[in-house]
Amino acid sequence: MTEFTPITSLAGGALIGLAAVLLMALHGRIAGISGIVGGILPPVATDWGWRAAFLAGAIAAPALIIALTGHDIAFASTTPTFWLIVSGLIVGVGVTLGSGCTSGHGVCGIARLSVRSIAATLTFMATTGITVYVVRHIVGGL
Repeated sequence: MTEFTPITSLAGGALIGLAAVLLMALHGRIAGISGIVGGILPPVATDWGWRAAFLAGAIAAPALIIALTGHDIAFASTTPTFWLIVSGLIVGVGVTLGSGCTSGHGVCGIARLSVRSIAATLTFMATTGITVYVVRHIVGGL
């Protein structure tokens, strides 16, 4: 069971929203992680600099929080590594088919009232719910 953390959750959501707004305002780009990562993988995009900086910040921020506060960011998964890899590959296929991920469609697209992004996010969420139900109640958990 996870802890109920409304203050830190609100702060995290606000920072994600602020980062998305700043990226759009300063660079005219959508903060979709799959597109950002895709631009630093071969063939490398010509605007790889801001992409690398964005990803470096996403990695450095938790390390900075730990260093400044001494508070550890707990993460544990009881899912076997094999299933994590399979899940990651399935998500990669979904990102490709959906022309983006939940960060691009869910955070940025819905904020822009994009019908395509709203439909994509609803599809992501429905698929997630169905997958969790099937794995937990039909397959019997993993």
